[in-house]
Amino acid sequence: MRALVTGAAGFIGSTLVDRLLLDGHEVIGLDCFTSYYERLTKESNLSKARDFDRFRFHEIDLADQPLETILDGVTDIFHQAGQPGVRASWGQDFGEYVRLNILATQRLLESARKVETLKSFVAASSSSVYGSAEKSPTPESVTPKPISPYGVTKLASENLCTLYGTQYGLPTVSLRYFTVYGPRQRPDMAIHRLIQCALSGNVFTIFGGGNQRRDFTYVDDAVAANLASAKLVMGTDGGVVFNVGGGRPIALNDLIRLVGETLGKSIRTFHTGEFVGDPDETCADPALIHALTGWAAQVPVLEGVALTVQQASQDLGSTADR
Repeated sequence: MRALVTGAAGFIGSTLVDRLLLDGHEVIGLDCFTSYYERLTKESNLSKARDFDRFRFHEIDLADQPLETILDGVTDIFHQAGQPGVRASWGQDFGEYVRLNILATQRLLESARKVETLKSFVAASSSSVYGSAEKSPTPESVTPKPISPYGVTKLASENLCTLYGTQYGLPTVSLRYFTVYGPRQRPDMAIHRLIQCALSGNVFTIFGGGNQRRDFTYVDDAVAANLASAKLVMGTDGGVVFNVGGGRPIALNDLIRLVGETLGKSIRTFHTGEFVGDPDETCADPALIHALTGWAAQVPVLEGVALTVQQASQDLGSTADR
């Protein structure tokens, strides 16, 4: 495999890069280092990959820089790049979400359809496309109704992948991630913030009552879903969409207790009003991806939180010592 990974310095992207390299593949990584969180963290995410001769990295903005030369000879594209964050997508920053989630995806698809060696195009989507889903667990047949600007742009990006799959035979698969977590997670994500608050004594802010439930998916499971999806023989029937989640949601209040117990520390909390755009529950029905690829989530939240706490507490502890 000669794989191209966009968003290669990010949370899921860098974890996927490391897995591909360990499996013996050649990897081309792309990232433009957006300002959503600090560059130093993203550079650190690439440290293991840079030790491999089979890894090449390009600092490129998918939305406005030429891609054809970089895609030459690529067999598999894993499109993990995009602007994350439900809450930050409201207001004046929406243009960046359009640019980095929609325009960047369209330009990559347009270039990819000319690559004769391409066997798969696997793109990151989000459970945010469902909004407050009418059914839980939620299958892919449920009509997406996003309730945040972020969800709107992810659905548009996903629809572009489906369009290029059905119209051009591009072998696209869109993965609707359900709250991926684990080592290297973004600093704005709940588990990372909980660990930080537990270690520092800072207060963790809860929007609403804390009874909202999320289907947490460990990052290694998300990476495995990408690899399993890439193996599908798509032919001219591109445009598949899969849920990536275990279908076992946990309430935020229970997650707070779990992180605290894992660290052996209490976490101080403060309740404020509910935030617009946050659904009460997300819960995947992963039957389709399991039926077509054999993928199933392997890491239960208890084990995943322990692994995340172990790594994050080391990182945060070493930072505090400096």
